Amino acid sequence: MSETVEKQQPTQREKLAKGMAWLTAGNFISRLLGIVYLIPWYMWLRSHREEANALFNMGYQIYANFLLISTVGLPTALAKQIAKYNVLKQEEVSYYLVKEFFKLMLVMGVAFAGVMYLSAPFLAEASGSKELLIPVMYSLVPPLFIFPAMSILRGFFQGHHDMRPYAISQIVEQIVRVVWILAATFYIMKLGSGDYLEAVVQSTFAAFVGMIASVGVLVYALWKQGYLNKLVHAKKTAISVKASEVIMETLKEAVPIIILGMGLQLIQFVDQVTFIRVMEQITDYSNSELLKLYSYMVSNPSKITMLIIAISVSLGSVAIPLITEKFVQKDWKATADLISDNLQMLFIFTIPAIVGTVLLAKPIYTAFYGPSDSMAIPLFIANLLLIILQALFSVLSVVIQALFENKKAIIYFTIGMLVKIVLQLPCIYLFQVYGSFVSTALGLLVMLYLFYHRINQVVPFDKKLIYKDTATISLISLVMGGIVWLVEWILTMFLPAEGYISSALHVGISGFVGIVVFVLLTLKTRQLDKLIGARAQVLRQKFRIS
Repeated sequence: MSETVEKQQPTQREKLAKGMAWLTAGNFISRLLGIVYLIPWYMWLRSHREEANALFNMGYQIYANFLLISTVGLPTALAKQIAKYNVLKQEEVSYYLVKEFFKLMLVMGVAFAGVMYLSAPFLAEASGSKELLIPVMYSLVPPLFIFPAMSILRGFFQGHHDMRPYAISQIVEQIVRVVWILAATFYIMKLGSGDYLEAVVQSTFAAFVGMIASVGVLVYALWKQGYLNKLVHAKKTAISVKASEVIMETLKEAVPIIILGMGLQLIQFVDQVTFIRVMEQITDYSNSELLKLYSYMVSNPSKITMLIIAISVSLGSVAIPLITEKFVQKDWKATADLISDNLQMLFIFTIPAIVGTVLLAKPIYTAFYGPSDSMAIPLFIANLLLIILQALFSVLSVVIQALFENKKAIIYFTIGMLVKIVLQLPCIYLFQVYGSFVSTALGLLVMLYLFYHRINQVVPFDKKLIYKDTATISLISLVMGGIVWLVEWILTMFLPAEGYISSALHVGISGFVGIVVFVLLTLKTRQLDKLIGARAQVLRQKFRIS
């Protein structure tokens, strides 16, 4: 019996590792495609590119919040239930649950699509650009109808630990979406009416087209693996299980997850519904000029900063399931060590990433968005400096939930949001376009202090070790930054970063030098071992580093 178990364990580990690899690949490729298409899209929109991207971002900001709420955590809960009944050899129960959840999610899709459609005029007016934003928001109603049901299909594969269809559906969705965006924008701006608003509406409607393709991939995978017929004809079994009970239990657990998961988006939403309206009252900027400023302040930088935040959070959240496991087992030392490791892994990537992108802010921005006016780069840098607080929020808000402090987490988040909201208008009045950054930073600092303090109360961890490693990484980042600055200075003498190609060369050359310096220094100080484990020793031997 023990021999059988020993044989099965590596297979299970391999399956989980393969699933994580597929999921990571799907997330990374999807995000990368979501950035790369911006270069031609931005060029084709010509003089209206900033307003177009601002409207695109405003519509998507509201749409993303609806997406998060519409699933109420049920796909993840379903995945757990499927895994449970499959282990118990009661697959027919999981098929019945999937069918019931799917029907519920169709209803949820109709309900939330209807709410978004009806609230679009109010939300567009609150955002300060009613006439332009309403058609953009209407174009995002159809994908909201499909998304909840599609997420259940992804949850089905997740429950079977088969992330391949899940990841492929993500990639196909993004490819089809990007093709539609580029084809429609090219036709409208180059061959058609030249109406930039029409191009934006088609670009946001592309989410619906991509989602249809994603559903097609998932249904094909269900059919190919022999699940589709079983799901369609699934019936309630004699085993006592009620989908309604599972749903209610999930809702109780999901509320804090949803609220904190929407944290950064809710902060941006506060900016969206206040910035233009307040600035119209205290400045002489026109609505079109304010849309441009909003694009420089939020829409353009967020495409790049969210990629860094996503990688930071994925590194900083690796041990979250283990934290919960050790906490439940009352292994306080192991729990504390895992929390310390999480924060160290977050800092080892995030700090050098911020230093490098700040130094290369102009070529990075120009490589994606082309030459811009004097306000764009300082606002991009302000966004980059906020990354550390945003990444810390994303990780600590999950850690505190892993310790079953959900109620406290919601209270602390609410306090921080109130700080942000109360200070928003005074900060915009005092600092104008930079005011939102100040209020966001202060609100996040309050949240982070409360999260950090509570986590340390529940499970005291080694703060000195975190401070020491953070100081080491900061010093390494400064040395790396100095060398990158020198390389940039030399490059600028011979090839100024003024256009797309020259800027891309700056990013490629200086970025490569920065990465090499960082890797060598972190190998020497053993900091890289925390990220790549035993492979660091192999690299040290290869580069003959003692």
